[in-house]
Amino acid sequence: MIDPVNALLAAGLLALVLALFFMPRYGLAARWNRARRGVRRVLIEDALKHLYDCEYNHLPCTVRSIAGALDIRADEAASLVSRLSSLGLLLTHDTGVALTPEGRSYALRVIRVHRLWERYLADETSVPETEWHASAEHQEHRMTPAQAEALAAQIGNPHFDPHGDPIPSPSGEMPPRKGRSLLSLNEGDTAVVTHIEDEPEAVYAQLTAQGVYAGMHLMLIERTNERVRLAADGDEIVLAPVVAGNLTVEPVEPSAATETVTGPVETLAGVEPGEEAVVLSISKACRGQQRRRLLDLGIVPGTTVRAEMRSASGDPTAYAVRGTLVALRRNHAQMIFVQRN
Repeated sequence: MIDPVNALLAAGLLALVLALFFMPRYGLAARWNRARRGVRRVLIEDALKHLYDCEYNHLPCTVRSIAGALDIRADEAASLVSRLSSLGLLLTHDTGVALTPEGRSYALRVIRVHRLWERYLADETSVPETEWHASAEHQEHRMTPAQAEALAAQIGNPHFDPHGDPIPSPSGEMPPRKGRSLLSLNEGDTAVVTHIEDEPEAVYAQLTAQGVYAGMHLMLIERTNERVRLAADGDEIVLAPVVAGNLTVEPVEPSAATETVTGPVETLAGVEPGEEAVVLSISKACRGQQRRRLLDLGIVPGTTVRAEMRSASGDPTAYAVRGTLVALRRNHAQMIFVQRN
């Protein structure tokens, strides 16, 4: 005979499990469905971004290219294309797929959020450059259009992201890409970096480690199959051709390229204890909170700075600035261009 108490407890437990699973909004089933919808939306938006990237760069887009870009199976990509077509976001043709006006508008909204967020991270935070893209990849699927416009207003409605990519306007306008590959320059040519490709991540990390930034003036010293040598910010940069190919530049006349291309340029990091120098400028690679800290410390063009002492480890160094001692690490001091007294 079944014990009534145990039966009641079992029934109560079963009811609780079912409630936890099927509870509207907060049940496991509801959460699972929301997660699935979220994944589907991310795939849709990532596919639209890929389609727009192909269109913007005049490249063909196919089911295979979508599968590669999104790292999904070919059959999953084909199903995704069918879904996008049913939503009126893309059209299929003999050679591949293309965005409809609605699909293009949707893609530009996602791209706008991505690039605004990267601009925000660069100008308003101390998040490392190598983390901007991943953070924006996440944020682009979460931010509403209203939130995006509020963010744009907060950071001054910028026109370009920190990599030099144009930020689509609220109405979806996007200027055409300008510039050409760094590898197309001849030895002795001078140019300004207009765009840094932030994928693959490993290649982008090499460029940031070398201090390359959008807006940097440079001169091509040597180009071989093994290496590309550049002069920039008074220093020499050596890149592998595959890495240099991730830079887009606009040629400029040598007179338009500032003295910082080949020098004579010195950074504060080279000023020894007991020596003084006058600040000429701060590198454009110094952004956000780091740049504001230097300005707040009084490190502006025309300021005389004296190196006082180095720490026991050699880094940081104490500098006298406007009657105050401040400690700067070498990587920060290297972003301050100076002229010795």
